[in-house]
Amino acid sequence: MGGLPRFVAVACLVLLLVASPAEAAVPSPAGAVVEHLRLKVPAARREAWLEAERLSWEPWLRRRPGFMGRELLWDPARQEGVLLIRWRTRQDWKTIPQGEIDAVQERFDGIARDLLHSDATAPFPLVHSGELLPLARTEDPGAT
Repeated sequence: MGGLPRFVAVACLVLLLVASPAEAAVPSPAGAVVEHLRLKVPAARREAWLEAERLSWEPWLRRRPGFMGRELLWDPARQEGVLLIRWRTRQDWKTIPQGEIDAVQERFDGIARDLLHSDATAPFPLVHSGELLPLARTEDPGAT
């Protein structure tokens, strides 16, 4: 192989290895997905939010096929609750009937209203709804 063709072949190989390594790791649409939600949760109402989640969404999610777990986080700067809900596949998440979601949301809102002694239609309004694709996961070997 001559100088220029060899250089072009090596350059192409380097570009393949270096360019957008994250894109190569993106799972297929049928792979795992993380549902990402943000709700308006003022600091003074945070415990009511957590209790309403525990009594409504948590038991319902545990019964859903494909549910792999979730994290509830709180952003004090934005006064928002952040939910990261892991699903085995996007299909497991997206094929949930809207009527079921609406019923659980209604239960959540009712529990929250009772806890807060409020008549607000949506005590914790949705700020953002989206999805994230897992690329890599690091586990703490010392965690129990």
